[in-house]
Amino acid sequence: MTISAPRAAHRPSRRQAVVDAAMELFAVQAPDMVTVADIAERAGMTSAAVYYHFASKDQILLEGVQSFGAALIAHAAQAADDLPRGGRLGEMMTGVVRWIDQHEAAGKTYFISSVGVNQDVEVVRRQQRTELLELLSRATRRARGRLAAGEAEVIGVGLLSLLETTVSSWLAKDVTYQKLGHRAFLAEVVALVDKVTGTAQR
Repeated sequence: MTISAPRAAHRPSRRQAVVDAAMELFAVQAPDMVTVADIAERAGMTSAAVYYHFASKDQILLEGVQSFGAALIAHAAQAADDLPRGGRLGEMMTGVVRWIDQHEAAGKTYFISSVGVNQDVEVVRRQQRTELLELLSRATRRARGRLAAGEAEVIGVGLLSLLETTVSSWLAKDVTYQKLGHRAFLAEVVALVDKVTGTAQR
């Protein structure tokens, strides 16, 4: 009979398992209501194993927000780079929404439950919002062609606000989402993005 050796606490996959478990819990409960013991149980390990990787629950949340935000930016940047000259940004935006939907637990934590939880998380979120703003402004210039830098940045601000509101509505399945339904909601997002960017009916 072969006995498998216990998995080492320091394995990178174990650290990621902690973050994934925490994000799943934070998506349905306010982070303040979740304990390290809850996270450990969800991850299938002991609290001591969790503390081997992270000094606190706040550190787990911070890493989860950082990693999700970085992945979101990378996806959005690729979508912006793939946008053809003169292309419409509406489809790019809904593509980003769909990507976030595929990472629902992390998305809910990032856009809904962790907002305002602590200063460190907000610092990361502000930095990542700045990166998103820059790439949305760049995508706007790509879609519109010649465009003053200031105008592109203002449009980028509008798009970022629209993205955040759209994602929050989508993930929370709020009244607006429920009234419109999946397809109509996305169609309205495309139309609004095209109006904001001035690419409608081109």
